[in-house]
Amino acid sequence: MTRKLFGTDGVRGEANSDPMTAEMALRLGAAAGRYFRRDSSNGHRVVIGKDTRLSGYMLENALTAGLTSTGMNVLLLGPVPTPAVGYLTRSMRADLGIMISASHNPAKDNGIKFFGPDGFKLSDEAEAEIEAIVAGEIRLAQPQNIGRAKRIDDGLGRYVEYAKTTFPARDRMSGLKVVVDCANGAAYKAAPQVLWELGCEVIPVGVEPNGLNINEKCGSTHTQAAAEAVRASGADLGISLDGDADRVMILDENGQVADGDQIMALFAKRWAEQGKLRGGALVATVMSNLGLERFLDGQGLRLERTKVGDRYVVERMRAGGFNLGGEQSGHIVMTDYATTGDGLMAGLQFLAAMAESGQRASELVTQFETVPQMLKNVRYQAGQAPLEADNVRKVIAAAEAQIAGKGRILIRKSGTEPLIRVMAECEDEGLLSATVEGIVAAVEAAI
Repeated sequence: MTRKLFGTDGVRGEANSDPMTAEMALRLGAAAGRYFRRDSSNGHRVVIGKDTRLSGYMLENALTAGLTSTGMNVLLLGPVPTPAVGYLTRSMRADLGIMISASHNPAKDNGIKFFGPDGFKLSDEAEAEIEAIVAGEIRLAQPQNIGRAKRIDDGLGRYVEYAKTTFPARDRMSGLKVVVDCANGAAYKAAPQVLWELGCEVIPVGVEPNGLNINEKCGSTHTQAAAEAVRASGADLGISLDGDADRVMILDENGQVADGDQIMALFAKRWAEQGKLRGGALVATVMSNLGLERFLDGQGLRLERTKVGDRYVVERMRAGGFNLGGEQSGHIVMTDYATTGDGLMAGLQFLAAMAESGQRASELVTQFETVPQMLKNVRYQAGQAPLEADNVRKVIAAAEAQIAGKGRILIRKSGTEPLIRVMAECEDEGLLSATVEGIVAAVEAAI
């Protein structure tokens, strides 16, 4: 089955515009309820979490109406990180988990992500089946079988307590000063609380959500706010999360940023030394830097690449029995602890590395020299297909021939925004720039 409604991370778009309307959320809820309600019993349940976007109220209510109309009992968690939904779906023996969030996108956008009863995101095939139900006639429950909705007040507390258990009990963080930027998003309560309860002196940033300021000049995509706070406070570390807290950027005591590749390199090396890295490999996407691949090779480890999207990383991890993976953008997936990327838990693992090695953050954030990489985005309108234009194909083919043996080119459509992403890596920075700029110019001319 093909998918048009679902992208690489659920359904996403601008709030109150197709497909992020209350009407579509209602149909999605009803379709998901019908898909997961395998029998006529009344014991089916779904947990719903959300981030701090204003549109979350609208979508939460619409999803609840759709789900209860097919007989699902809805448990409302309120604002919680995405990984908390994965954890609580499994912990509360739910049939389905839903997170309402557009992750790192601005407040005007929103999205709906689905988790199966095992706490993992749904497969492409399951999403395609739900999409097919949305497009058809949805069979509703009999009046006596309509579901109920209930707020779960301690859902966040359950996640906080679990997150703390992932930090080694033998390690201590007393005396460490940590800046945590919560992007005015889903972790604005959980992240500072976990760090404080584990003994850190916490300097919180981005913890005053108003429904409209999520990811606004803060968080993992705008690390300047955390960097300034680190330098101003003399902090030992900065942890910068995105709006739903499933990705992270780490900052050292000087405000220098380590992206997901550097964090994964550190974890892979440490876990391999400790005998904890399963399969002798790290799973990452085609976007990860060539320098990471070379670093792992030098450690006697492998890099298993997937297409872009943390769900594809997780699918490969599960299929191959690997326990560490992620994305350059900061999704760090540790299946020993979580079913999806968890920025807070990744931050705790970095703090554990500091505690156990006795090294400062600046000695840990750079594990390898990156191969020069350039990424540019070109926005296009619905209905346009610039990558299919003859001239664009010719320019790309010529660029690939020129860079062959010296680097690589990756061109793809974003799965969450109407963007063409043009990325290249090459030791020759002049050739790198000319390659990317040439392709971008061709794509823009085709729009």
